[in-house]
Amino acid sequence: MVLPELWTTGAFAYERFGAEAEPLEGPTHEAMAKAAADAGVWLHAGSVPERAPGGVLYNTSLIFSPSGELAACYRKIHRFGFDKGEAVLMGAGTEQVTVRLPGTTVGVATCYDLRFPELFRSLVDAGAETLVIPAGWPERRRSHWTLLAQARAVENQAYVLACGTAGTHAGVPQAGHSIVVDPWGEVLAEAGAEEEILTVEFDPARVATTREQFPALKDRVLGLEPPRRPL
Repeated sequence: MVLPELWTTGAFAYERFGAEAEPLEGPTHEAMAKAAADAGVWLHAGSVPERAPGGVLYNTSLIFSPSGELAACYRKIHRFGFDKGEAVLMGAGTEQVTVRLPGTTVGVATCYDLRFPELFRSLVDAGAETLVIPAGWPERRRSHWTLLAQARAVENQAYVLACGTAGTHAGVPQAGHSIVVDPWGEVLAEAGAEEEILTVEFDPARVATTREQFPALKDRVLGLEPPRRPL
């Protein structure tokens, strides 16, 4: 189960980040841990504004096991806003995160991360077969959302589960259109612009099959070793 980015405040509600930021094991952690345990599911609880020790804010995703334990957290690496909003209000994460689930290894990213293919390639190098991306993506760039979700699936031969916020956040219409893409780039399910729950069954073994039948990842040349110095 996957929830959207910054759903407790709204991805564009910048003035609420500091006021409503929580410690890592704050009230949202407590509520989501209970929800995961009660339902007996793996839960990507979207992201929340985290106030770390020292006072720095992060856009932090929480992933819970079916027992309600915090299996992993991911602090968003690429912050959106250029010279305002998240980019100046929040710190940048530095660690890539993968989580081993029964049958698949999940690589975790958040919203604006979707525009940076090198992050996803490194997650694949770390064993990721399913890429999970919660987002607060604006409606005016929705075509980029679906295009990039399919591109990340195709180039990495991995499943992509991308959960997009619906409605309006701080006056900014959201794209919605959560999407599930298979390793060949085929869309298995896509929501509309309004609130919607997608329930999708997929075969994790299809990742290995796709990579075997079309072994493009084996032909990689760039990025596998440090660049050589010019002579």
